[in-house]
Amino acid sequence: MDGLLIGLDLCDDYGQVSVYGRDNVWTIPGVICRAKKQDQWYIGDEAYSVNLSGEGVMIEKPASFVRKDKLAEADGESFDGVRLMEEYLNGILNLIKKECETDKVIQMVVALPHMDSKVMDCLLYCADFLGIPRSRFHVISREESFLYYVLSQKKEIWAGQVGLFDFSQRGLRYFEMKVQRGLKQTTVLSDSEELEEGINLDMLESTSGARLADKALCSCSERLLAKKMFSSILLTGKGFEKPFWASDFMKVIGKRRKIYSETGLFARGAARKAADCQEAETAFPYVMICEGRLKYTISMEVIHDEKPTQLVIAASGDSWYEAKSTLDFILDNQEKLVFQIQPLDSRKKYDVTMKLEGLPKRPNRTTRIQMKVGFRDENTMAVVVADRGFGELFPASDIVIRREIAL
Repeated sequence: MDGLLIGLDLCDDYGQVSVYGRDNVWTIPGVICRAKKQDQWYIGDEAYSVNLSGEGVMIEKPASFVRKDKLAEADGESFDGVRLMEEYLNGILNLIKKECETDKVIQMVVALPHMDSKVMDCLLYCADFLGIPRSRFHVISREESFLYYVLSQKKEIWAGQVGLFDFSQRGLRYFEMKVQRGLKQTTVLSDSEELEEGINLDMLESTSGARLADKALCSCSERLLAKKMFSSILLTGKGFEKPFWASDFMKVIGKRRKIYSETGLFARGAARKAADCQEAETAFPYVMICEGRLKYTISMEVIHDEKPTQLVIAASGDSWYEAKSTLDFILDNQEKLVFQIQPLDSRKKYDVTMKLEGLPKRPNRTTRIQMKVGFRDENTMAVVVADRGFGELFPASDIVIRREIAL
């Protein structure tokens, strides 16, 4: 394909990049350096070199400046997190374009350890700065990139549940995937949790530390894998690049299961999603439930063509960040909006009511409202209702009703 399908796993400590169709994974340390007395930026290993030579000022963990609303000082100037991320991502893209000998980016997907709305907003601003249309730029969670990676493998790997241990600078995290096959659709679920805060990469520098880490991993894996049918266990992260230190852990997870190790797994999963975004029909016709995606279907009962109709506002498996809609209604003896909330367990369906207080009193069917729906996160829906009146007879007012609904 003429152009790049890029997956980027972005965290504070590093960015890992995978280009669909290529075996390479590039790891760029999460540092950025501004050259003194000139507006030139360097990233990763080059940033370290420029800083050591005394020619620049280095800033570590640019993503953290976005989350914390901090300013960075460099050579007498202040830079916010958005500017730092723009230069960091621009440096990454320039590196990849040079390595792959093309300037064209077709799709780019960024995977985050956690779906932080500040960072997500910042990344969209960065897409504009980089000249990538927002329709070709997506932000997902590591849980979702994990699903895309696994589902792109042979089905025997995910015939049962799949576990993933990620041991990196951030510590140890466990991911789990399971498939629920139904008559109408297949649902794929992913969840994750932090493990043993005391385990870190520094422990592997000594024999005694490695032994303690191995023992802790054994305890975690025995708890997590007990009484479940796993078809495979995956390992990723710097800590598992040479897993000889974890001999007992490897024995525990290898009982009647296949073990796979993959460098840059989250970047590869993001690149696979980037490739799928380019296709007319998805290769992953599943409802994916994970961090960053809704676990509920939200709908309303409306009258359309004189018939009651269930109008779906957002469906389970939709990206909450991208699930936005604007709808116009004419009220028919209606003083409230009723939303039907359908969790994955259909037995737990419930309604949420939003009162339309303060709207002007008009004859029936002469009030038109516009409703905008978005999501603050995967568990919070934001609804804004504005009065639009009814033509020249009943002009629109300035009344706006806002409500946040916990799902």
